[in-house]
Amino acid sequence: MEMKSVTRSLRILEAVAQHQPVTVGELTKLFGLPKSTVQRTLVTLAEAGWLRANRKDTTRWEIGARVLAVRPAALQGSSLLAAAHEPMVRLRDTVNETIHLCVPDALQCMVVVDRVDCDHAVRTFHTIGDTSPLHATATGQAVLAHLPKADIDELVTRGLEGYSDSTPTDPSRLRAELGRVRTDGYAVNRNQYLPGVCAIAAPVLDDRGSPLAAVAVSLPDSRFSQDRLPELGRLVADTAAEITARRLG
Repeated sequence: MEMKSVTRSLRILEAVAQHQPVTVGELTKLFGLPKSTVQRTLVTLAEAGWLRANRKDTTRWEIGARVLAVRPAALQGSSLLAAAHEPMVRLRDTVNETIHLCVPDALQCMVVVDRVDCDHAVRTFHTIGDTSPLHATATGQAVLAHLPKADIDELVTRGLEGYSDSTPTDPSRLRAELGRVRTDGYAVNRNQYLPGVCAIAAPVLDDRGSPLAAVAVSLPDSRFSQDRLPELGRLVADTAAEITARRLG
C-alpha cells in the first residue's frame, strides 16, 4: 500500500512538471483519482518542497526548488546547462575563481545548478542544489534587476531579511542597487549573505529579455579588490551575454 502511494506521488509529480501550472481538477481527470486524494498528494509534495502553488494563481501547481536539487535542468531545460558550460570554464580559466550558475525559483530563492571550481586552496564552495535569497546575493540581484516592478514590490512586501550588516534590508537601498545593476550590467555582493564570501554576477536572458539564470564569479573577501571590480564585471557580463546567445542559437 505504501509503495502504491509513493508511485502515485511520483506520477503526479511528473504530471505537474509536464503540464505546469496545473489545477487539481485537471490532475483528477488525468489520473481518474478522487479529488481529495490528488489534493492530499499535492499538499504533501509541497510540504516537502517538491511542488508549490503558482504565485499568480494559487489554484495551480508547479514544481519547486527541491526538484532542482535533484535534477538541475528540470525547470530551465538542459539547453541552459549545455550553453553555459564552455563559457563558464573560459571565465574560470581567465579569473581563476569559482564560477556558479544559478536559476531562480520564482521569488522564493536562487538555486545553484552548475559550478566550475578554481584551483585556489582557499575558495568559495556551494553544492549543486544550494539555495539562497534573491535580495542578498549577486545572482539574485542580477535576476531581480530584470524582473517587472510588480515582482520586486512583492518581494519587498514580504520583508527583506538581514543576514549581515551589508544585506540590503531597506527597500529604497535595494531598489537603488537594482538600478545600478541595470546600468552597469552586473551585480555585486560583498558579504551580504555569507560572511567572507563575495560575488559578481550577470543575468542570462531569454528571447523576451526575461532572466532565466545568472552566472557569477565567486571569491573569498580576502581576494576581493574594488580596483578590479570593473574588469570582473565586464568579464561576467560578457560571459552571461555569450550564454544567452548560445542558448538562443
